[in-house]
Amino acid sequence: MDYFEAFLLGIVQGLTEFLPISSSGHIEISKVILGSSFDKNEGLLFTIILHFATSLSTMFFFRKDIIDIFKGLLTKKWNESKKFSLSILISMIPAVFIGLLYEDFINSLFNGSLILVAAMLYITGLLLFLSDFLKLKKKEITYKNSFIIGLAQAIAILPGISRSGATIATSVIMGIDREKAARFSFIMVIPLIFGSMFKSMIDYDFNLESFNILSLLIGFISAFITGLFACKWMIRLVKSSKLYYFSIYCWIVGSIIVAYSLN
Repeated sequence: MDYFEAFLLGIVQGLTEFLPISSSGHIEISKVILGSSFDKNEGLLFTIILHFATSLSTMFFFRKDIIDIFKGLLTKKWNESKKFSLSILISMIPAVFIGLLYEDFINSLFNGSLILVAAMLYITGLLLFLSDFLKLKKKEITYKNSFIIGLAQAIAILPGISRSGATIATSVIMGIDREKAARFSFIMVIPLIFGSMFKSMIDYDFNLESFNILSLLIGFISAFITGLFACKWMIRLVKSSKLYYFSIYCWIVGSIIVAYSLN
């Protein structure tokens, strides 16, 4: 993997992790366009590095919220921080369950199957479109809602389903305030990503001497910086009810992929 390729894939990850257009789907598309060929360990390590970068950008952007949450957890009384943390844990259950039981099947989906990506992009587009135009009674983030949002996150393991798009759209469709939905969506994935990274580092014996460390660093930096801008942009778009722009984008890209695959 050369430096320019690592730089581009980092930008793609940074943008699409937060924008509701599927990071996994666009990474698969980018690999095909760039003609990337990773062996299993190289591809997995690079994916871990990119997700680590966007997780750190999320933590940096929401640093005040995260600090407040930890302060609340250190107190003896039951408070909003403890309630929020429990909601995050509940939201993780579906993704952890599916990830552990169907890990090999999930990994097999990330093999450049563009038709699958196209189909999932159509679904992502539909969810985003509905979230901008359905008007429901306002609700809070309850434990039940957290589990349902977690189901959306678990489904977003599929390449082409946007994690942020699926979780935010599901929240908004259920009537949760848009800004709260975006905040919950971005924070809820942090422990899940770190848990997945930890498991991968245990399961696989990575020999760093066989990797181009500078390429990994370039991918990390480009994903982190791009992620900061994309996170801020996404919050504004969610609040202004402009997710349908991305639904159109998903449908166009999905159609292009189908036309490309058929030819």
